[in-house]
Amino acid sequence: MQNAREKYLPWLTLREIPFIGNVMYKKLIEHFHSPDRVLAASRNALEKTGFLSSRAINGILNHDRAKKAATEELDRIIKRRIRLVTLTDNQYPALLKHIPDPPPVITHAGNIDNETPCISIVGSRKPTSYGMSAATRLASKLAQKGFQVVSGMARGIDTAAHKAALSANARTLAVLGSGLDRIYPAENYRLFKDIAENGTVFSEFKIRTIPAAHNFPARNRVIAGMSCGTIVIEAAERSGSLITARLALEYDREVFAVPGSIFSPKSRGTHALIKQGAKLVENETDIINELHHFVHREEKPHQKKTVLPKRTETCNESSIMKFLDPYPVHIDILIEKSGLAPSEVMSRLTDLELSGKIRRHQGDYYSLTEDTID
Repeated sequence: MQNAREKYLPWLTLREIPFIGNVMYKKLIEHFHSPDRVLAASRNALEKTGFLSSRAINGILNHDRAKKAATEELDRIIKRRIRLVTLTDNQYPALLKHIPDPPPVITHAGNIDNETPCISIVGSRKPTSYGMSAATRLASKLAQKGFQVVSGMARGIDTAAHKAALSANARTLAVLGSGLDRIYPAENYRLFKDIAENGTVFSEFKIRTIPAAHNFPARNRVIAGMSCGTIVIEAAERSGSLITARLALEYDREVFAVPGSIFSPKSRGTHALIKQGAKLVENETDIINELHHFVHREEKPHQKKTVLPKRTETCNESSIMKFLDPYPVHIDILIEKSGLAPSEVMSRLTDLELSGKIRRHQGDYYSLTEDTID
């Protein structure tokens, strides 16, 4: 533990000093090569950098209070057996190093894999069933193709993407807008544990940091920064997912958008991205074609599924199926279009749902499943 203290205490101390943000921290490391040298530097050496304010210089020269706070934080980290990675470590996420303001220190649960490329999937916290299906499908397919799926472990699209990657026996990475001792949302604690066991959970915040609103834009830049591309699914006009997309563009990364219904306000943000030049996504091939140079692993073998005898579609089913598509349709419309009695339509819909060909939604809406669309 003494080695850990010697290594990480200077990093945490420099982070505690007021008026030194991530941009300035990166410049200091590039100039002095380590936080130890920054903290040991003279006033003259600090002034010669040309980018430090007088308040920042005074904070570095008088850093006893910062060191005390850093020591307390490091004690908590060691007690909780949480891991640390710093900007100069080989294990630090490779692409993240290249953004203007990378976190100088990141706490993490789970193992870091810098060999496998990362693709981020972000979107609405209150998605439609279509959005959830799109996130699940893309995350699963991309995970099988050799990507680590990155998201923010929020409700909705984030959660669907993480779970789909885990179900594909692949790695997924979560970036929190809180400390690792303050899991948010609370109902995702089990998901947090699963990701930590089969991927990595990252946070740049002190481990007891609560999930305050201003933390999430900072979290979003890390998601965009560690990924070679970002996929946006169901983002409203003022969605936080659009911040992630904008940052990805600033970092010269690819941005993809999944189109939605023209009637849905949840898709206005994604449609705006497409109008601005984001690549429209219909399936994982659209993404692979753009990012093929990042993929260098064979598709992972999926768990063998039990293959059931193919069921022949009856004429009765066909008469209802032709009125359904990926977007939910109300039962009243199906009754009107089919010309069948309500009881007959309900019976056929029940059969189709049991066979896995359609999905029932709240309010008596029905849509085709992904397997049926294929």
